[in-house]
Amino acid sequence: MNSDDILLKTEDLTKHFPAGKQRVLRAVDGISLEVARGETLGLVGESGCGKTTLGRLICRLEEPTRGRIWLDGIDLLALPPADLRRLRPRMQMIFQDPFASLNPHKTVEQIVSLPLRIRGVRGAGEVRRHVHELLEHVGLDPSQANRFPHQFSGGQRQRIGIARALACEPELIIADEPVASLDVSIQAQILDILRGLQDRFHLTALFISHDISVVSHVSHRIAVMYLGKIVEIGPAQAVIHSPAHPYTKALLSAVPRVAESQPRATLLPGDIPSPIAMPAGCRFHTRCYLEQTPRCPIDEPNLLEVGPHHFAACYLSVPVHYRGK
Repeated sequence: MNSDDILLKTEDLTKHFPAGKQRVLRAVDGISLEVARGETLGLVGESGCGKTTLGRLICRLEEPTRGRIWLDGIDLLALPPADLRRLRPRMQMIFQDPFASLNPHKTVEQIVSLPLRIRGVRGAGEVRRHVHELLEHVGLDPSQANRFPHQFSGGQRQRIGIARALACEPELIIADEPVASLDVSIQAQILDILRGLQDRFHLTALFISHDISVVSHVSHRIAVMYLGKIVEIGPAQAVIHSPAHPYTKALLSAVPRVAESQPRATLLPGDIPSPIAMPAGCRFHTRCYLEQTPRCPIDEPNLLEVGPHHFAACYLSVPVHYRGK
């Protein structure tokens, strides 16, 4: 990937939380990734794997234990507080709970207009015009701008959250489980809105979800996360149709079946290890259903290239050597 095309980059990004005497919870454990301009990178993994913490680290809502974050070549961790405040409009977050993330005492117009005023939009008429345009972009009737969040459905509240994020004219959107709490039919509508807005405003997105089928609909590339680590990353079609890591295969097998001919879900043995007491070696080996190598419980695997731009952290995946252009 050309460095000029990269909007977001992290290197060895790590977040450990104190967990009692001389113990730490390793929520995010050395994540290095790149996201190109206009790209959607889907981040998928089960609850507790560190997806949300990673998103909050990138937005500087959490401070990392170590590592680096760059947005358009700017080192976010080296910025003074005043400079970081000026840069924040360029990266916005859409939160999972569309009700808890909205102030119940403010109208929709007040919620969406605050970022506009911070951005420097002045005049009541001009602010109202921008608010109405944003509501139309997310499929809401501008005449409802004077209502409060509790007067809207869950899907409508999430649209309000999206409109608020867009008000800053961001380059990067971190969407943290934006459809997890919504009905399936409403999920499809929100995903269509997000895809349309990405094309219209040339957005770059990190789309976080526990549902790999949802991620596959919106992502150019997919990264699979397990216990704080990326275990597979590659083009969406390659990860979905040619998964290389056994954990990715298990996630795909758990997608609800629409035909009896589809293979049944792979049941992983054992329990998820505690992020306070990680197993040695490959952190998936305690639940792996494949015949393991002697290295699996001893040495932690690095990401190996298993296809064009497709990587997996597994000793059982077969690297593919090809001649690049």
